[in-house]
Amino acid sequence: MVSKAHVIKCMVDDPHAPLHQYHQPGDLIIGAIASQAFIISNRISFTEEPPPPLFEELAAIPKNYQHILALAFAVKEINENFHLLPNITLGFHIYDNYYTDKWTYHATILLIYTLGRFVPNYQCEVQTNLIGVIGGLDPPTSLQAARFVDIFKIPQLIYGPAPVMNDKTPGIPFYQMVPREDSQFAGILSLLLHFRWTWIGLLTMDNDNGERFVQNVSPPFSQSGICFAFIERTQTFTVVTEINEMFNKGGKIHDKIIDSKASVVVAYGESYGIVLLRWFPYLSEQEHIRKKSKGIVWIITAQGEFNSMVYQRTWDTEMFHGSLSFTIHSNDLPGFQEFVRNRNPSNATGDGFIKDFWQQAFGCVFPNTDVSKIDGDICTGEEKLESLSESFFEMSMTSHSYSIYNAVYVMAHALHAMFTSRLKHSAMQNRAIQKFQDHQHWKLHEFLKKVSFNNSAGERVSFDQNGEFAAGFDINNWIFLKNESFHRIKVGRTDPLASPDQVFTINENVITWHKGFNQAQPLSVCTESCRPGYSKKVKEGEPSCCYDCIPCPGGKISDQIDMSDCHKCTDEKYANKKQDFCIPKNFSFLSYEEPLSLCLTTLALSFSMMTALVLGIFMKHHNTPIVKANNRDLTYTLLISLFLCFLCAFLFIGQPKRVTCFLRQTTFSIIFSVAVSCVLAKTTTVVLAFMATKPGSKMRKWVGKSLANSIVLSCSLIQALICTLWIATSPPFPDVDMHSLASEIVLECNEGCVTMFYCVLGYMGFLATVSFTVAFLSRKLPDSFNEAKFITFSMLVFCSVWLSFIPSYLSTKGKHMVAVEIFSILASSAGLLGCIFAPKCYIIMLRPELNSKEQLIRRKPQII
Repeated sequence: MVSKAHVIKCMVDDPHAPLHQYHQPGDLIIGAIASQAFIISNRISFTEEPPPPLFEELAAIPKNYQHILALAFAVKEINENFHLLPNITLGFHIYDNYYTDKWTYHATILLIYTLGRFVPNYQCEVQTNLIGVIGGLDPPTSLQAARFVDIFKIPQLIYGPAPVMNDKTPGIPFYQMVPREDSQFAGILSLLLHFRWTWIGLLTMDNDNGERFVQNVSPPFSQSGICFAFIERTQTFTVVTEINEMFNKGGKIHDKIIDSKASVVVAYGESYGIVLLRWFPYLSEQEHIRKKSKGIVWIITAQGEFNSMVYQRTWDTEMFHGSLSFTIHSNDLPGFQEFVRNRNPSNATGDGFIKDFWQQAFGCVFPNTDVSKIDGDICTGEEKLESLSESFFEMSMTSHSYSIYNAVYVMAHALHAMFTSRLKHSAMQNRAIQKFQDHQHWKLHEFLKKVSFNNSAGERVSFDQNGEFAAGFDINNWIFLKNESFHRIKVGRTDPLASPDQVFTINENVITWHKGFNQAQPLSVCTESCRPGYSKKVKEGEPSCCYDCIPCPGGKISDQIDMSDCHKCTDEKYANKKQDFCIPKNFSFLSYEEPLSLCLTTLALSFSMMTALVLGIFMKHHNTPIVKANNRDLTYTLLISLFLCFLCAFLFIGQPKRVTCFLRQTTFSIIFSVAVSCVLAKTTTVVLAFMATKPGSKMRKWVGKSLANSIVLSCSLIQALICTLWIATSPPFPDVDMHSLASEIVLECNEGCVTMFYCVLGYMGFLATVSFTVAFLSRKLPDSFNEAKFITFSMLVFCSVWLSFIPSYLSTKGKHMVAVEIFSILASSAGLLGCIFAPKCYIIMLRPELNSKEQLIRRKPQII
């Protein structure tokens, strides 16, 4: 390094001086890179020295002039505060980068080296006493400036998001005056999910930052069920030849947005992105689309401000009405609006920006211009800034201006901490200032990292461990009135440092939506929500947000909208008809209050009374020939068993209990076996009686009551043994069946061992088959023994009933299974009663003359 005693005088022609700069002298200088205007020039050929920029090539964004005023206001406050930096005056140097790489590098070198001229590797005359750099507004500007200031370890505070530098290597000397973009992306996702906007568009700049944004948001958005109707990238421009290409692409993007079903578009880009978006309605290639009005909810990221270029003064703002923007939190500062209100070209010493700002913002020309003929109004310098529309200038501090204001104070507090810790008396302050002149800026980093203070608005300002501003984002609603005034209404906030329930908050009741939505909450979905009772089925080859709604299958429900699958109700509940709600199941059993039960009860009582009546008739006429001829004891046993069979039906009616379940099948099977055994004994007796009448027959010894009793006892005992084995191994018990019927819980008797149940039925079927076979074979016996014909017919009825019982029993469910069994018991018992005893009762009661031994021997088969 060349010593101070040998400073070389640099007699070199200056490069093209910037058109705008603002210098305010001071002991220590804060450098700043502003973005106030575009220079739209022809492409450089590199075959000759490029011409200097002209004022006619400027396309200014007047609103950004407030950034310069915020810095000047902060420096003014600090210099008037004798406690913060006593005996030290801050100054600043501000250059415009004109949104280009060339002018960003130029401005950075000017800040690092000298005020007026520079030659690399030489120090020329004037020292800047630079303590840090504030800038830039957009990520590319910040990155380009960082490449130079990093060499000298000069602190750099940026006031715009810088996603390309979120993964910066340790030691690169800049501090973000904005919160992490990750929290902004999470806030956007929470906003989309809150309003159920699942079909959205993404609009970014066609550069590295835009690509990084798409890469950052695509995975978490997709995992949360958000789909992209389109992802478009707008083209930036720096030279005239690129404008037409940008316009053509912008027109196509606009048409795609209008034609899309998506009503929500997330716009991410540089600070001038809204300026480009305002071109879109005028660039459409289709006339009907140009005239088409469509409501769109624009979600603007924090870098976007509603600003305009001069020629957009009267352009329509309807497309942005109702937009939602994420903005860096800001607050009104005491005295700032008064400072701005008093600003005019006559009292802005050293401000090289204000003249062009004034002329473009107010649409006038100062009379001292070099142009001989003045077109338009004359600027008096007394115009009022508060009269400008909000798209040109705002009196309240914007978020970017607030970040610049805080950045100046961060540097001041870091200086204060450094001087307080190292300097013991005022004489050493001069040596401290000298150290900055000797490029020892790196010492300030130690104190910048630890800065923490409350600004004049009472809000805390500090950095986290990554050198990023510890704060959240406000969510604002953009409202445009008929008088072209613009208002931002705070409707929510996202703050990663807040409690979990306050990380994202939104007050949807105060949001004003675009007129195209008729103030109803907008929908932005590929497919309308599937109502409860339906589930989503993704269309093949389409994003997951595009689906068909299909009804839930039987027995399943969906009780929310947009359910991916239907689910079954619990066993205690069943689905309603709309399949959107689970209804508690009713308990079902064959109760006495039901019409079916009353009918079966009436039949059982009627048949049991008829059986008792028949038994009474037979007992009254027990000495008559017809009663004697049919084996009185066997007849009484048969009638009593039939009587009990009818009464067995009552064990099957009513709520199943442990006792009734235990008795119903066993009691019925044993009693029924006794009845069928009696029929078999009767049939066997008839056959043996016929065989005994033959001369020399040995069957005579078998004819008599002992044989009949033996048949009844042995056959019944076998059934009793089967039932005993059943009860001993796996007896019936009360149970619930929740699955046979969709809407009922069936209270039933579980048969325990089903095999034993069918063994019991099978044994009764065996007895019935044997009785039917024997009776059928003896149907042609002589007339005196023709009772076999009635037994044949009764067993035919009996077998028919129980053969039809099996498929009916297996095909029915719930209490109707019980009803089928009761009906089979009553029908088969009634068949035996009617077929065997009806003819005899007819003779006893109506034709007593036929109830004699002589008539019994002589009568024809058709009578009995």
